[in-house]
Amino acid sequence: MFQGPLQESILKRAQERGLVEIGVHDLRAWTHDRHRTADDAPYGGGAGMVMKPEPVFEAVEALSRGPDSTVVVLSAQGAPFTQRRAEALAARPHLLLVCGRYEGLDDRIPAGLGALELSIGDYVLTGGEVPAMVLLDAVIRLIPGVLGDASSAESDSFATGLLEHPHYTRPPVYRGLAVPEVLLSGDHQAVARWRRKEALRRTRARRPDLLLQALLTEQDRRLLAEIDDEEHSPRGDG
Repeated sequence: MFQGPLQESILKRAQERGLVEIGVHDLRAWTHDRHRTADDAPYGGGAGMVMKPEPVFEAVEALSRGPDSTVVVLSAQGAPFTQRRAEALAARPHLLLVCGRYEGLDDRIPAGLGALELSIGDYVLTGGEVPAMVLLDAVIRLIPGVLGDASSAESDSFATGLLEHPHYTRPPVYRGLAVPEVLLSGDHQAVARWRRKEALRRTRARRPDLLLQALLTEQDRRLLAEIDDEEHSPRGDG
C-alpha cells in the first residue's frame, strides 16, 4: 500500500536526497506461531478481530532509537491531527507509526508504549495505513530542504492559523473571469495587504472556528472591519 505514495513526487525526492528515511515493516515478522497471527478475537465477544499486543510491542522495541523515538498510533479514537501537530512531529528525529487494522488495537498497546494517538478525521477507515500516509506527507514536507521554496510551507493554509489566500496564474482573463487587478499592479505592499485580507475573508466564510484561535493583529482587525463593511453595504443596480 505504501509503495505508490512513497515513490512519487516530493516524498520520493526527499528520500533520494537523504533528507528522510522511511521504512515499512510487517508486524507478522514479530509473531511466533506458525500461522504468523497478529490478531485475535476480542475478549467479551463481539464482531471483528483485535490486533494482538505482542507483535506490536516487540516491533516497536526492535525499531526504537530510545529517547529519539516518538511512537504514534493512528486511531479513530486519537486526538485530531493538525498542522501544529505536524510541525511538532517534523522536529522529532525518529517517528514510529503504528497502523491499526480490523476492530483496532489491544488497548494495552498505546498505553504501554506511551504512544501519541492521532486521528485524521471523524470517520472510519479499514486501517491505519492511509492515515499514516497522510501524516507522512504532512510532516515530511516541513523538513528543511524538502520543498524547493521554504516559504511555500510557511504560507500554506493552517500554517498561519488561517486558510490561505486565493491563487491565480496566467492568463489574466479566462472565459470572462479576470484575475484581481491588484495582483497585476506590481505593487508588492498592496499585493501583501490583499492576500492577507482575502485569507481573512475566506477563513471567516469557510472556517470561522479558526478565527477564534488565530492570533490576529490590529491590522487584521481593521481588515476584518473592511470586509464586514463591504459585505453589508448596499449595492447599486449598476
